[in-house]
Amino acid sequence: MNDVHGSNCAVAATAEIIATKWTPLIVHDLSEGPRRFMELEHACPGISPRTLSERVDMLERQGVAIRRSYPESPPRVEYELTDKGRALLPIIREMRKFGHAWMVPEPAKRRRTAAARR
Repeated sequence: MNDVHGSNCAVAATAEIIATKWTPLIVHDLSEGPRRFMELEHACPGISPRTLSERVDMLERQGVAIRRSYPESPPRVEYELTDKGRALLPIIREMRKFGHAWMVPEPAKRRRTAAARR
């Protein structure tokens, strides 16, 4: 086992990308296709425009997302996952499965559990 998770640690390198707040949600939203900045902002209630801008810039620098500008009036900019970004989707799916299993009880399960206790 590694005593130190340094620059050669694959888990630490991956965590560098997906462990920041909002980033997995942005990747998940981009998995459905290209999104404009405002669409990403609306999909993540509570995220500030500055934070969203920082996250998509980081995803671009890491090669996870690509920014496409279209010379229209008004100008249109869309973000889309790269192959590297799409390679993260199995991790995002597993996070979703874990969340459903352990973090976010389904409403029907809560009702059945409550009824069984009575």
